[in-house]
This record gives sequence, C-alpha cells and structure tokens, in this order.
Amino acid sequence: MTSLTEKLQPGKVNLPSWLSKQLNHLGKVIMPLIGIICFLFIWSLSASNIDTSLGKFPGPSAVVTQLGNLHQEHMDERSKEQAFYVRQDKRNADRVAKDPNYVAKIRSYTGKETFYQQIGTSLITVLSGFLLAAIVAIPLGIAIGLSKSLNSAINPMIQIFKPVSPLAWLPLVTMVVSAVYISDDPMFAKSFVNSMVTVTLCCLWPMVIQTSVGVASLNSDWLNVSRVLRLPAFTHVQKIVLPATVPAIFTGMRSALGIAWMVLIAAEMLAQNPGLGKFVWDEFQNGSSQSLSRIMSAVFVIGLIGFLLDRGMLVLQRTLSWDKTSASL
Repeated sequence: MTSLTEKLQPGKVNLPSWLSKQLNHLGKVIMPLIGIICFLFIWSLSASNIDTSLGKFPGPSAVVTQLGNLHQEHMDERSKEQAFYVRQDKRNADRVAKDPNYVAKIRSYTGKETFYQQIGTSLITVLSGFLLAAIVAIPLGIAIGLSKSLNSAINPMIQIFKPVSPLAWLPLVTMVVSAVYISDDPMFAKSFVNSMVTVTLCCLWPMVIQTSVGVASLNSDWLNVSRVLRLPAFTHVQKIVLPATVPAIFTGMRSALGIAWMVLIAAEMLAQNPGLGKFVWDEFQNGSSQSLSRIMSAVFVIGLIGFLLDRGMLVLQRTLSWDKTSASL
C-alpha cells in the first residue's frame, strides 16, 4: 500500500490518467502553434528590414493578400471563359438561324492559365510520372531482390545513374520526345510528356532500391514455409514476398514522391513547361512590384502541397501495410 508520505512527495504531482492524456493532446496542438507563431514573427520582422530592387521583401500579410488576389484572378478568368462560350453559342445559333446548312464552329477558350490551373497541371504531371515509375520500379525491385544474379548485373547501373540529377536528363528527354513523339493530333502535349518522363526517372531509383532491400531481407522462416509448401514462383511472390515487402515499398514510394515534387518544380522552371515552376519563373522575369509576394505565395503553396502529398502517402501506407510502426513519421 502506498503511504501518505509517498503520495505527497515534494516536487511530484500525481495527476489522474485522463487529465494527463488531455494535457498530452493539448501539448501536441499548442507546441506546433507556438512554433508557427514564432516563425511568422521572425519572418515579419526580417521582411521589414530587407530591401530589394523590387521593394520590401514580402511578409506574411503581403502573402495572404496576394493569395486572395490569385483567387480573384482565377474567378475573373472563369467568368471570362463562361462569357466567351455564351457569346460563341449565341453567334452560332444566329448563323444557323440564317443558314440552316451552316456548320457551327466550336473553339476552345484560350485565356491564360490561372494559378489554380497551374497547380492542377503540376499535380497531374507529378502523379502521372510517379505512377509510371511505380509500375516499372516495384516489379524490377522484387526481381532484383529475389535474384542475386540479376542484382549483380543491374546494381552497377543503379549505382552509376542514381546520383545523377534528374534535371541533367531533361535536355536528353526533351530531344528524345521531340524525335519520337510525333503526331498531328497528340493525346498529350510534349511539354507534359517531357516533365512526366523526368519525374519518372527521379522516382525510379528510390523505389527500386527500397523494394529490392525489402525483398532481400525477408524473414527466413517465411521463405522456409514457402519451400515446404512448394509454392509456385508467382504464388510465392503474391503470398509471401509482396505482403512482407509492403513497408519497404511504401518507404521508397514516400521518398520518391517527395523528390519528384521538388524535381518537377525545377524542371518546369528550366524547361518552361506549364505548372507552378513556370509560374514562379514568369513572375521572376516579370519583375513587377507584386512579383516577390506572388513568388512567396507560390513557395508556400508548393510546400503545403508537398506536405499533403506525403501525408496522403502516409495514410495509404497505414491503411495497406501490416507494419504500423513503419508509418509513424
């Protein structure tokens, strides 16, 4: 039995378990808020003391204002698009009324891409390249992990090309796509294909390496069970290898997706392909009084999207993986 003196030890506070849990949850909310407030204070104070050729460095208030302006620009552009199609439909209806044999011409709206549309373009590009890389890298990684001979044959090429920046591939990708992807009515724009292939190249290596390492480090007891049951190769992969390798596969996929998002923004800036990277570069070249705040707004949006992509992959990993501890970060 605990004595009264032990319960009343100086400096030791005994809280009920429910209260301790509530304080723990509250701390998880308050501490990030304190960190964000401190960051915003330092940013605001530093921005007011930095003068550039385009004026003051944008602080938090300037970024919030510019985000509102970008939203309004999107809404205005959508109103113009709607008015364009209304005028087109009315003009075609009038022509058909005068001449029933007239074939109405339908033209697409050619206004400039808004900030939201450029976000959508970048997301479609990065996810397309990521999925294409996963289709190639995961089976290849499993094959390398299962076969020491294949590992010995392919590993030197992986080690050589893994450190190469994907941006170094961009000029080669652009030339190859221009030479191979020839069509009078292409399904996808060449700029999209260039960016997607560049993203695919940067996603391959993390997924191949993590998958092969996961396969190679399989529990020997599971392999022995497969041998005892004399499972066919495909069944062995389906029932033993793939489920056991899911945590390693997702580790590679999370790493690859983060790298892909960074590489895509740089590729769009370098190649002037549509997307957030091109938005940042265009604003830099524009050099208006609002350019810095628009660039800073894009930087925050890029960071937020990257965070959401990682969290989304983490949720998917926790849903599909049996090893919940590997999805704790």
